[in-house]
Amino acid sequence: MSETVIACEPGLRFRATHADSGTVLVMDGPKELGGSGESFSPSDLLSLSLGGCILGTMAVAARSMDIDIERPTAAVCKEMGGTPRRITHLSVVIRVPGKFDERQRRKLEAAAHACPVHSALGIDAPIGFDWVG
Repeated sequence: MSETVIACEPGLRFRATHADSGTVLVMDGPKELGGSGESFSPSDLLSLSLGGCILGTMAVAARSMDIDIERPTAAVCKEMGGTPRRITHLSVVIRVPGKFDERQRRKLEAAAHACPVHSALGIDAPIGFDWVG
């Protein structure tokens, strides 16, 4: 089990310290809620986690197929709204340069959909995927 302690500071700033390494991550609330907006917000980090997890899961799948995926990217778009305020939609555009046969592409796409963060979200917000080769 891994634990990270997050401290709330004045001005809607949050400081998270990684227990094992001591690495510090600073988050800021969005400007529209009175934060400085100088860094990623907590909901931005959820989007980043989703994108990073998708890419990592795809990289593991590619390695298991003995194929090289060079510099894939995931662009995650987050929409906020509702009352109470929440993430109402996430969309992900995945770009994987290179040529893949149909079987390889299906396995990479299946890996993207099987990322643990995507599975764990369980939120009432659709997560759309677009594959751009």
